[in-house]
Amino acid sequence: MLVLAACSDRTLPTQEGDDEHGFSAPTAATVQANQAVAAAMPEPYLDGMDAARRGLIARADDLVVTREDGRRIWNIPAYDFIDGAAPDSVHPGLWRQADMHSIAALFEVVPGIYQLRGFDLANMTLIRGEQGWIVVDPLTNAQTAEAAWAFAMEHLEPRPITAMLITHSHIDHFGGIRGLSQAFADDMPIVAPSGFMEEATSENVLAGPAMQRRAGYMYGRELPRSARGHVDTGLGKSPAFNGLMGIMEPTLIVEQTGQTETLDGVEFVFQNAPGSEAPAEFTAYLPASKAFLGAEITSRTLHNVYTLRGAKVRDALAWSRYIEEARTAFAEAEVFVGSHHWPVWGRDTVQTFLVEQRDTYKYIHDQTLRLANNGLTPKEIAETIELPPSLRRGYHNRDYYGTVRHNARAVYQYYFGWFDGNPAHLNALPPAEVGQRYVKLAGGAEAVMQAAQAAFDAADYRWGAELLNHLVFSGQASDSARALLARTYDQMGYQAESGPWRDFYLTAAYELRHGMPEQVMNLADTAGLLEHIGIPTLLDSMAARLNGPKAEDVTLSVGLELTDREDAYLLWIENAVLHHRRLDPADSPDVTIAISHPLFIRVLTRQAALGDLFGSDELALSGSRLKLLKFFSLLDQPDGTFAIVEP
Repeated sequence: MLVLAACSDRTLPTQEGDDEHGFSAPTAATVQANQAVAAAMPEPYLDGMDAARRGLIARADDLVVTREDGRRIWNIPAYDFIDGAAPDSVHPGLWRQADMHSIAALFEVVPGIYQLRGFDLANMTLIRGEQGWIVVDPLTNAQTAEAAWAFAMEHLEPRPITAMLITHSHIDHFGGIRGLSQAFADDMPIVAPSGFMEEATSENVLAGPAMQRRAGYMYGRELPRSARGHVDTGLGKSPAFNGLMGIMEPTLIVEQTGQTETLDGVEFVFQNAPGSEAPAEFTAYLPASKAFLGAEITSRTLHNVYTLRGAKVRDALAWSRYIEEARTAFAEAEVFVGSHHWPVWGRDTVQTFLVEQRDTYKYIHDQTLRLANNGLTPKEIAETIELPPSLRRGYHNRDYYGTVRHNARAVYQYYFGWFDGNPAHLNALPPAEVGQRYVKLAGGAEAVMQAAQAAFDAADYRWGAELLNHLVFSGQASDSARALLARTYDQMGYQAESGPWRDFYLTAAYELRHGMPEQVMNLADTAGLLEHIGIPTLLDSMAARLNGPKAEDVTLSVGLELTDREDAYLLWIENAVLHHRRLDPADSPDVTIAISHPLFIRVLTRQAALGDLFGSDELALSGSRLKLLKFFSLLDQPDGTFAIVEP
């Protein structure tokens, strides 16, 4: 089992039936709810276990990937418990999804096209070219990509990588590229969608620390792999945490739909789909194989219009239109090959799959707007909307990853923003003050505790969580109150069909019991991304770290000369804001440093201390050393470790 260390380990009250990590047993109400779901689950018509195992060549049942320092990155045996009927502590639909992609293996999709599934959150697809292998989506980090490639070459003809396709700008589809560099052929093209570099780097840098912290909740990073812990994300097992991430500049950009390229003798017809599931994304059709590489505009789950880790809201209407565009443009496709899950075979089946995926996103979009235009707020819309029976007959668009509820809220946010129009919510009190006032209004902490216990006993878990959340944020919660909130979150997690919802609830319960993780992100592991980010974006990320209150009344300017790029910038603080622009010869900054770009990245990622570089040949300085130290002292050093379920 994978359990990451936490910075504290509370001793909360326990009860009979708790497991070794403190997770409580499913209540009778949870057992009944999950049994009712199991009884109502539809018969599969597009995706059964046979499809998930079709084309199996070789399994990697013992796959464990670690770093040189012993940190575990990937562990397939940890999921061996996923077998047989769903336990009472897991939603039967999520258990089914977890079982459908719980193995690491190499599969043949059709002759000449292969997939490695279960080596990371995403799939790596291999296409046989005339001289070598064309790789589609090289996974999250170097270590899992290298392991997948090595396994494939044990069972397929060892050949060089003659082309690399990166379907979109999410890191589980490009971060492992450097792990395959030993197999690159000379002049290997790297194909990516328009806007790829900007989108791939900005999402992971500007909001990186907060996004990483929330991703730990969304993907159950700290949770044990068990029937009461993490079982699946709905999209795949889990992201491959702890590995080395990198990126490489594309050499061939997909700029428009219909663009045709021949790569190592294989013809690709591309669809450019920016602003669908990712800000930069393409799909591709292979006429010779009649295979549609659908990237992530369609998956065997309802996807996220808004992802719980935090990201820009996606355009559900445009997304739906891209699916329809692909369905009609590539109507001859005999197989759909996705960046996650297993393929869809048969022309009619592919068409049905694409129609239902298309209409799922459009229905959520259209009905959210209809209800909003009738005056309903996001919370009310989420309680009201559900897919029609014609879109609830199968499994490929169920709430395993995204959900109808939070996607409807996302559509509302896309058009109307965070404000629901109720003036009481325009300038509401912060959570801690709200908690204190609610507790006082209820008659004190003990009264809230009694009401929450009554809600728990009545299986009214949403209301119990509301009450106990106010109590915890009031600062008056006892260990018994925290334990009850953890048990409440347990039950909500056990009943959740969505993998991310389950992991959010159970991670909250885990942290209430054990405290926060010691470390959320290792800046050094992101250096491979930062080296390739545009300098203006890198400086924007520094501006987002400036501590405004500390910078009040500070007027300071720094010249930054990147010696290996012959590039120079002026950074200055004014009105507690950090600005930047190209350095002009007429500028007279308070201090100027000349440093190589790689070393500057090492300073920003704390692999090198600025003070240790003074007087060395690696750093040239003119002006006030004290002002330079003052400048860097005003930059926060966020590591993503902050409280979520407590004030």
